[in-house]
Amino acid sequence: MPLTPDFAICEVCKTEIKDSNNRRHNYPFTTCVNCGPRWAITQTFPFERAHTTIHNFPMCTTCEEEYTNPSNRRFHSQTNTCNTCGIALFLVNDNGEKLVIKKNNLFKKVSEFLKQGKCIAIKNTSGYLLCCNAEDSAAVKRLRINKNRPHKPFAVLYPSLPFLQNEIELSKHQIQSLQSTQSPINIVSLNNYKGKIALQDVAPGLNQLGVMLPYSGILQLLVNELNFPIVATSGNLHGSPIISKNEDAIEKLKYVADYFLQHNLKITHPQDDSVVKFSNKFQQQVLFRRSRGFAPNYFNAPIKTPQKILALGAHLKSCIAFYPNQYLYLSQYLGNLDNYDVYNRFVATTQGFLTIFEQHPNVILIDKHKGYHSTAYGKELQAKFRNELVEIQHHKAHFAAILGEFNLFNKKVLGVVFDGTGYGDDGAIWGGEFFNYEKNTITRINHLSYFNWLLSDKMSKEPRLSLLSFINDDMLPAVADKFTESELKTYLTLKRTNLLKTSSMGRLFDAVASLLNITDINTYEGEAAILLENKISTYNLKTCVSYVSNDNFDGQLIISGVYNDVLKGMETVQIVQNFLFTIASFIIKMAADKNYKCVAFSGGVFQNTTLVDILLELAPKELKLYFHKAL
Repeated sequence: MPLTPDFAICEVCKTEIKDSNNRRHNYPFTTCVNCGPRWAITQTFPFERAHTTIHNFPMCTTCEEEYTNPSNRRFHSQTNTCNTCGIALFLVNDNGEKLVIKKNNLFKKVSEFLKQGKCIAIKNTSGYLLCCNAEDSAAVKRLRINKNRPHKPFAVLYPSLPFLQNEIELSKHQIQSLQSTQSPINIVSLNNYKGKIALQDVAPGLNQLGVMLPYSGILQLLVNELNFPIVATSGNLHGSPIISKNEDAIEKLKYVADYFLQHNLKITHPQDDSVVKFSNKFQQQVLFRRSRGFAPNYFNAPIKTPQKILALGAHLKSCIAFYPNQYLYLSQYLGNLDNYDVYNRFVATTQGFLTIFEQHPNVILIDKHKGYHSTAYGKELQAKFRNELVEIQHHKAHFAAILGEFNLFNKKVLGVVFDGTGYGDDGAIWGGEFFNYEKNTITRINHLSYFNWLLSDKMSKEPRLSLLSFINDDMLPAVADKFTESELKTYLTLKRTNLLKTSSMGRLFDAVASLLNITDINTYEGEAAILLENKISTYNLKTCVSYVSNDNFDGQLIISGVYNDVLKGMETVQIVQNFLFTIASFIIKMAADKNYKCVAFSGGVFQNTTLVDILLELAPKELKLYFHKAL
């Protein structure tokens, strides 16, 4: 038996906790064989009660009868507890002092606090959430300041599906996703929005919103007391991992939250909420964050080897993969390894896999980038276990992931991998790559033309630097107002003497966003690209023109074309359409010219669902396109 991800609360359990005649009325940790935490409380393998932290709560006689009765829906339900024998919930202030409140009034009190504009840190079944009234502008602004998250959008928890549908139009795919056992956040369009959320505070500058429904007994009992949606964002400080321990929450969030709703169940694998988005036209699913509800399982992986393989991933959006037996396991999303606490969780999660399965890897896979913390840690483990260590180029790993997800290893495939950065085989910074896969071999066959990589990581945080890298002297007026005189002089000197080159598609998106005056500084990862896509809600391919017309996929030509259209006074909406059309049409033309039947896409750029829709629309019927759905 494989390990199991956490399952959203089922409809039967929801009914039970609402029923005043049921023995589990108002019990926040009501679960059955079909729902409840799994991976979040796992201590060792396989998933049995004695191997979880819920083992600390011995079942009462009635729960024991349910557990041992084959005709009961809680027969061998490993998380079975009730009000008599189960987990205790309590409310404390920001000093950790318990408030004297009757158990049945806890959620009423929390709802009152939320109505008053308070921020509540809620210990859910997979970690803390920071919550406030999404319709209260002042409350949301205060949360932004205290959490140190100036512009990155917050997710919003709605009390029910009918409530959500009354405010936002949903597709059938979104409804199915929101009600699934994974119950992820869905990023949805705000066209024809009818609600009262303080949108410019919750999702600044965006026409989309991340929404979710209650997926645990705790959240369900809370929303039963609410008549408004609430912000429900990861319980952490910006950039740090999600918090799961009560004492850590008080220490680190006491200046963020006014009150803390806590419980005494230990969480061994804290997890952020998973995030998905469906493209507008073709409803193509794109997985933005793979975490709660998905981790740690990955079924049907086409791996057949007696070797035990540990893959330590890259640096941003860190994730670990382990193949200890016939199943492949993928950890929850961990975060950016530059953060000390994230790195410690990365190490602990890796060690946790080795401990759970009581297996050491025969092979360790690491990114080729010498400066990644995951790479350095892999070398430490290799020295300890004296096993095989394999360095893998970042974008080839991306390509292999999409080949693996759709088991395309017996085909000839064009791989298109577009992202921000990755150390290339030639020492340059790659990020706009075309690969050929054939007979177990990946070969780089084309890329976005090289341009200057300026000021290391600063470039990814300042789109204006990407623009500066692309422009020629005739375009200097485009950046004159974006730098001080001394900055411009210094950076232009660096540009002339710079030797490090890049093919990063992510930086090209940044440059276009800066040129269109959408943003010059990123306050969160991918902000420029998100705001760029946000400029268009629909598109018309008949009005689009490409900024490149030959086999030279040149970012400078693209920037020059955008600049000329800006000078002509063309509307930003049309320029963004032209830009995305340029990228998509070049890919489709390249596939046709080289006689490919399959094209596989990977990398963060393809989280742009408008680009995905344009690709699907441009592709002829005989060309099959593959996009990540599960990875």
